[in-house]
Amino acid sequence: MSDISFVRTEMLAEKEPPATSVGVIGWMRENLFSGWLNSVITVISGLFVLYVVFFILGWAWSPTWNATSLGECREILAGLGHEGHGACWGVIRDRWVQLIFGFYPADLYWRPILAFVLLAVALAPVLYADKVPAQLIYFTAVYPFIMPWLLWGGTIWGPLVAAAGFVLGYVAFKLVENAVSSLAGFIAGVLVAVIWWLFLASPVAGALGGIIPIGLESVESRNFGGMMLSITIGVVAIACSLPIGILLALGRQSDLLIVKSICVGFIEFIRGVPLITLLFVASTLLNIFMPPGTNFDIIMRVIIMATLFASAYMAEVIRGGLAALPKGQYEGADSLGLDYWQAQRLIIMPQALKISIPGIVSTFIGLFKDTTLVSVIGLLDPLGLSNAIRADAAWNGVVWELYGFIALMFFVFCFGMSRYSMYLERKLRTDHH
Repeated sequence: MSDISFVRTEMLAEKEPPATSVGVIGWMRENLFSGWLNSVITVISGLFVLYVVFFILGWAWSPTWNATSLGECREILAGLGHEGHGACWGVIRDRWVQLIFGFYPADLYWRPILAFVLLAVALAPVLYADKVPAQLIYFTAVYPFIMPWLLWGGTIWGPLVAAAGFVLGYVAFKLVENAVSSLAGFIAGVLVAVIWWLFLASPVAGALGGIIPIGLESVESRNFGGMMLSITIGVVAIACSLPIGILLALGRQSDLLIVKSICVGFIEFIRGVPLITLLFVASTLLNIFMPPGTNFDIIMRVIIMATLFASAYMAEVIRGGLAALPKGQYEGADSLGLDYWQAQRLIIMPQALKISIPGIVSTFIGLFKDTTLVSVIGLLDPLGLSNAIRADAAWNGVVWELYGFIALMFFVFCFGMSRYSMYLERKLRTDHH
């Protein structure tokens, strides 16, 4: 009698999935050609993109790099039969240095270059703390005093005396904290530092400079311009707006009525006023509130206003992160016996900042792009310089080449910030399976 088995006694070998369901083809079938409507939209969109790309490439592929004027560009293009259709890249070759450095003295270009190279070194411990030596954080703390000295020059005693204000403030804080309380120590430290900076720092720096004259050649702020100016304003405003925004967000949630009212009033006022208005205030009205004879640097005034503007938006972004935290996190901090500042530093703020990363970086990018508004108060950022370049008879009529080059420079920085935020979000994820 034969044995008829209806159950397979051996395993079948695994087969590869159909080629049309994996890889590029599978992705295209699922996302681009999943139905007749999607297929039609994909084909039409693809044709439009190809048309735009070929149009831009046809315009950009232009052998005019060595031209010395717009007229020479047109002659070169006419000789090739382009009939005037083509980019005039000679203006970039002729003026790219000016678009980056403005009117900064050519023999001193090494100073802004060194300042921005050192900026990358100073940012490394902050952005990639786990990949660089921890000792670099000391250089990060010193860099804010090195950067202005390199860019503006002058006596070396200026930044040293400014740094001494922080040391004196810390000493006063410790002495009063041990004798009275932390709050009194904080107030005393701030008062000592402010009095030192406003009334004593300048005479002391002048006296030391007269005894030991060490310094760099001074460069006036009106010589700053181009991308160097935008990076200077953007970096300082971004670095200062985040801690101020955190304090404003905490102040807005404070139980102290005076603190809460001041923070809410500041945030709502700043968010209700356009940045361009604040820049006009910085350029015209701010000196009215200063002591007579004070020569407050125009770039410093712009940095202060841009920082305050970004801080108000930053406070709302961080407040959103704080509001998104479950109440149990606050209760957990209380159950551990932590005081307010310990709870904020160890439990609450790290989680709130992680939640707020996309909003924080969006605010940074918006602030960096808004630095182009300084052209309305006479500072020559890249857009302001483009107008000055087009006023030259040789380049009168060149538009898209300049704007395209400026857009590319801004895109590099803004894209870099957005990619770093994505890297940071992946690094801080805690929901890995």
